[in-house]
Amino acid sequence: TNREEPIRLDNLINQQHVKSFFDHHKPDYVILAAAKVGGINSNMKYPAQFLYENTMIQNNIIHQSYLSKVKKLVFLGSSCIYPKECPQPMKEEYILSGKLEPTNEGYALAKITGLKMTEYYNKQYGFKSINLMPCNLYGPNDSFDLENSHVLSALIKKFIDAKNENNPQIILWGTGIARREFMHVDDLAKAVLFMLENYNSTEFINIGWGEDISIKELANIIKDKTQYGGEIVWDNTKPDGMLRKCLDVSKMKNLGFTPTIKLSDGIDQMIELYEKQLKN
Repeated sequence: TNREEPIRLDNLINQQHVKSFFDHHKPDYVILAAAKVGGINSNMKYPAQFLYENTMIQNNIIHQSYLSKVKKLVFLGSSCIYPKECPQPMKEEYILSGKLEPTNEGYALAKITGLKMTEYYNKQYGFKSINLMPCNLYGPNDSFDLENSHVLSALIKKFIDAKNENNPQIILWGTGIARREFMHVDDLAKAVLFMLENYNSTEFINIGWGEDISIKELANIIKDKTQYGGEIVWDNTKPDGMLRKCLDVSKMKNLGFTPTIKLSDGIDQMIELYEKQLKN
């Protein structure tokens, strides 16, 4: 819909602003992708903000969607909702079967609350919604700010900056053994529309590739693609985060959706975007 001003996170935290938006635009369908997000560093530094802001955003939008008689809402969660020591690959039924990863517990708790909120609104009020849990995402408009960026974008920035500054070594957090599953945001956008049209269960569904890669492997791929000639030093005094969180995506594939953008191609795109950003 056309709107008079951008909808910022601070608007969504404000209940009256959210009500005014719904009253004015009267949406039939809502895709709730808005969130305060960041990498391991910002999650560790600002757990209260991650819990508060995300919970407020979700509460306001889900409740107002119900009051406004929205036909269907799509809630986007995160693979961090699963327990720290979760069996791999992670099946949907493993949620709440163990303790969360401490480094992103605030964000995970908020996303679990949003998931349960839509589930309960369906149970109590018959409000129609679906819940999608994507793996780690990357793509255009991701932040390259090291304070807030996710690992893939952060690595691209670090390697290109180190190359441009002729730094003989680059220091990366952790040991590199942690494994992550990555999906391009364009694939997620296609998945959202596909599930909006084809999925109606209150049970949440994983969205991803079902394949992961170690941070060390990812770093070496980006090192080669950026042609950085220096040394990688792993700072094992810093946390790795959850060692593995690979999704079981069999339910998604059984419904007929499979992502198409390969990680190698996506990394090429992100390198090009950051280099273009530097030139501008």
